[in-house]
Amino acid sequence: MVADTHHQFNERESDWGFTSFMPLTEVNDPSRGFLLNDTLVVEAEVIVKRIIDYWSYDSKKETGYVGLKNQGATCYMNSLLQTLYHIPYFRKAVYHMPTTDNDMPSASIPLALQSLFYKLQYNDSSVTTKELTDSFGWDSYDSFMQHDVQELNRVLCEKLEDKMKRTVVEGTIQQLFEGHHTNYIECINVDYKSNRKESFYDLQLDVKGCQDVYASFDKFVEVEHLEGDNKYHAEQYGLQVGCWLCLYKLLLNQLCYFT
Repeated sequence: MVADTHHQFNERESDWGFTSFMPLTEVNDPSRGFLLNDTLVVEAEVIVKRIIDYWSYDSKKETGYVGLKNQGATCYMNSLLQTLYHIPYFRKAVYHMPTTDNDMPSASIPLALQSLFYKLQYNDSSVTTKELTDSFGWDSYDSFMQHDVQELNRVLCEKLEDKMKRTVVEGTIQQLFEGHHTNYIECINVDYKSNRKESFYDLQLDVKGCQDVYASFDKFVEVEHLEGDNKYHAEQYGLQVGCWLCLYKLLLNQLCYFT
């Protein structure tokens, strides 16, 4: 189990660390192997880097924008939120989502996101995401755990899409992010072709071995030969060797830095 964070200590923030690292139930679980002879080994490494006086940097003055505070390991979420915020149509749709006077930001994703976007637009300093993560049902342990940004985006969009139903902004998520690709299969040894249209909200593009994003797109749609266990069942022709081609209309993509 490894967790890392970074912080610059100053007169305003002299205390920093992990409020929650691992549940005790997992520590005490023999199958996890953390306890050996009733001993738990915890290693901590502290690296001192060059001090940067970022407190004197005025982001709003220099760029016209403010950032999002990192709760511990929420930089991936901050990147996603900034990306969504800078899509004008998406931001406008979020503002138009109906809420009630009884809603609390810590328990309402629409209201929490509206509040966050408003502060990003009008605050003079960086904005906390605590209300939004509270509306997700997260605790401090979740905020110090790395989550998958693609999965977070999908879950967030699903929740917003559901909240937008029967409102003036119904269908916004689909209009903005839904794309379509066609799975096209053509058999080599028999005269058989098949194609199936599918929808998506994002694409995973390989980075390894690709010089730029255009090469990643080329790799995404390159022909794949289906042989051996991957042979295609061509109805009355049985299992056949085929080629697979995916044609797409890109809206969102995630670059895969792992294999």
